[in-house]
Amino acid sequence: MSDKVTVQVRYFAGARAAAGIEEELIALPAGATLADAARTIAEQHGEKLSGVLTACSFLIDGIAVRSRATRLSDGVQLDVLPPFAGG
Repeated sequence: MSDKVTVQVRYFAGARAAAGIEEELIALPAGATLADAARTIAEQHGEKLSGVLTACSFLIDGIAVRSRATRLSDGVQLDVLPPFAGG
């Protein structure tokens, strides 16, 4: 068993603008949670993204996740979705 998990993070709309990139791979310790991933990307991209993340929802492999305590598996795709306006 590996001591790391790799997560593909994709940013959308305001999160993409705040991060300055469309997607990236991040490495986290085995057993890492969604909260750990959010903290890592906030630290990497600064205050602007950190502020956006407080209002974001997340998809893991296309499934909405409400609990930031959700553990991440190696190779998952994490979508960062800020609130969308419009109708």
